[in-house]
Amino acid sequence: MVFTSEDMIPLDMPTVWEAMEKCQSLGLAKSIGVSNFTCRKLADLLSHAKIPPAVNQVEINPVWQQRKLRDLCSEKGIHVTAYSLLGAIGVFWGSNAVLECEEVKRIAQSLGKSRAQVCLRWGVEQGGSIVVKSFNRERLKENMEIFDWHLKEEDKERLSLVPQKRLILVHPFISPNGLYKSHAEFWDGDV
Repeated sequence: MVFTSEDMIPLDMPTVWEAMEKCQSLGLAKSIGVSNFTCRKLADLLSHAKIPPAVNQVEINPVWQQRKLRDLCSEKGIHVTAYSLLGAIGVFWGSNAVLECEEVKRIAQSLGKSRAQVCLRWGVEQGGSIVVKSFNRERLKENMEIFDWHLKEEDKERLSLVPQKRLILVHPFISPNGLYKSHAEFWDGDV
C-alpha cells in the first residue's frame, strides 16, 4: 500500500488515548505508550490522560541526545526507549552522521571498541532502554559486548558537547497539502 501525506487525517489524540486507557483497564494491555512524542505532544497528552504513557520511544543518539525530552519524561515517570542509536540510514530517514561523528570515532579508537559499541554503550548509560537491530551474526555478537565496560567521564563530557541535529525528518508526513506542512511543525519546532 502506498500512501502520501495528503492521505493523512488529523488524529483525535484524546479519543485514541481514552481507548488505549480502556484497553489497559480491561487487561488487554499491560502498559500503553507513545512513540516520537515531543515535549509539546507529551504535555498535550498528559493534560487529558488518566493513565500517563509508560514509555516514549524516540530517536536518541550522540548527535540527537534530546536532553529536554528525557528530563521531562523522567520528571513524569515515563520510560524512554531510544531507537536509531547508530543513525539508521533508511528509505525515509537517517544519516551516517552518528557513526561518522569525530568524537565517537576518537572514543572508539581510544577504547579499542567499534563506533557502534560506543554509541550503544552511551545509550545504555543514559538510563533508558535501547532498541537495536541487525541481521548480521558478527554485529549481533558485537552489540552484546557492551556490558562489561563503561565510558570514561571525560568521554561522556565530550559526547555531551557534540553539536545536535535531528536525523529522522519523516519526509513522507510533510506536505504543503497535508496535516504537517514542515518538519518543524511535525516535531513542534524541535528540529
